[in-house]
Amino acid sequence: MKESQNIEWKSDWRDEYLKWICGFANAQGGKLFIGFDDDGNMAGISNAKELLETIPNKILDILGIMPVVNLFSKEGKEYIEIIVEPYPFPVNYKGQYYYRSGSTKQELKGNNLNSFLLGKVGKRWDGVEIPNITSAELKTDSLQRFRNRALKSKRVDEDVLNDSVDVLLEDLQLIENGFLKRAAILLFHPKPEKFVLGAYIKIGFFKTDDDLVFQDEVHGSLMEQIDKTEDLLKTKYSVYTIDYEGMARVEKPPFPERAIREALLNAIAHKDYSDPTPIQISVYPDHIIFWNPGQLPENWTVETLKIKHASKPFNPAIANTLFRCGDIEAWGRGTIKMINEALLNKSLPPEFSASATEFTTTFYKDVKTSFLAKGINPDLVPIIEYVIENGHITNSVVQKIMNVSKRTASRYLSLLENNYFQKIGETGVGTIYCFRGSSFYNEKGVKKGSKQIV
Repeated sequence: MKESQNIEWKSDWRDEYLKWICGFANAQGGKLFIGFDDDGNMAGISNAKELLETIPNKILDILGIMPVVNLFSKEGKEYIEIIVEPYPFPVNYKGQYYYRSGSTKQELKGNNLNSFLLGKVGKRWDGVEIPNITSAELKTDSLQRFRNRALKSKRVDEDVLNDSVDVLLEDLQLIENGFLKRAAILLFHPKPEKFVLGAYIKIGFFKTDDDLVFQDEVHGSLMEQIDKTEDLLKTKYSVYTIDYEGMARVEKPPFPERAIREALLNAIAHKDYSDPTPIQISVYPDHIIFWNPGQLPENWTVETLKIKHASKPFNPAIANTLFRCGDIEAWGRGTIKMINEALLNKSLPPEFSASATEFTTTFYKDVKTSFLAKGINPDLVPIIEYVIENGHITNSVVQKIMNVSKRTASRYLSLLENNYFQKIGETGVGTIYCFRGSSFYNEKGVKKGSKQIV
């Protein structure tokens, strides 16, 4: 068994392993075994009984916690198991805070440490109160925007909407102990950057990565930033194509507008505002990138975003306000909504990427650009284009449109499954392939609202 989020192997004891125990205590707990190599093969230890006494004392003296320490014997060899429970309060090793992430130990510093300490006392960064600011300093237009949209969404009682600003903020849980929370300042203050550095949006149009043609900065309250940014993306940064339906002229945006709006709101709702770097939107002739500081919830990957998942907003107070006024949906539907809005628009679904400090959403105007970015053979473009147009594809259809054998079609689908598709339905004739995150088919491959695949 390999090391994991909850398992760590050590051949012998060193006092520095107290850092690993600290990391387990601050995360989800775990077990540290003494007497095993890195692959989990037992080697045994010669001083087990001595360690059984000294390890608990060192843990208690230095970390202030009391894990369970067990001595076991197997095949004539002894080893020690240290069981660490997740602790509800921050645990430090000589003033340093460690955290178990995956199979690694990380020292928490700066913004990450601040967020961790707030979380341990039941607070999030956007929920911290700020003194010496009153509701009278908030922008009337921003508050009115909320009221107008909330009236349509019907997610706020009408009596509350017609009451005072303080009553409205109380209802939104943006006031605590008589102080405004950071979220209230970000959402409604005319100049939130006075209190939160980097609380704005940068937009740039690029011909190439190193050729910036023009740019804009969007400042003001988050309520203002939403509308100003959306308007700029539509009027200044989008080149519409012209088509005709009969005699009617139809202008088609380069990227699906509803999905783009969802990506913008996702960046605003989930930005790590303790990071002074602004949200950045990079527009290219063939793709658009939304970037924001922040990270996914623990143990989530980008694949989690493509299936039904819980709602775990990075900024709960901000997300709640945006939900109440109808700007966003709850229950973790944002990323799935982006995918399905793109598919309804006959466009390629967005691609997500995440690291420990940032999150990116990218929309490609055409399939070939996406293939080039991934290093995929552009000859396979017709397969993706077929799925965009028809919703799904089968092995037999691939054989026909690519003029290849069943075996070759399977190889093509396997390659595209790793990058774009999910395989659903029964193995064999009933198997279909559609984009990951598409909610148009059930687990048996039947199109929703139909009795069989069309």
